[in-house]
Amino acid sequence: MPLPKSIPTGARLMVRTLDGRDAQTDRQQYRDFIGHVRSWDGRTLSITRDPAANGSRPAQDVDIARERIVALKPIPERKQPHRRNPESTGR
Repeated sequence: MPLPKSIPTGARLMVRTLDGRDAQTDRQQYRDFIGHVRSWDGRTLSITRDPAANGSRPAQDVDIARERIVALKPIPERKQPHRRNPESTGR
């Protein structure tokens, strides 16, 4: 996949990477990262990986080598959960 020359800082992306072969099936495995771009110099993509929506994984800084990238896709921001105003009485 041809990669872009520039990627704007702060853009939210899904990055699919090669993750080796499965020892039992010999099938290629992939790993997906969703996060915000910190930098892209044409060789290494640095992102801040989003925390898991269920809270099981905190945000992480990840550096991904160009050779491991299979696909890039811009994605929209997560919708914020609707929170009720604690001061409203519902009347």
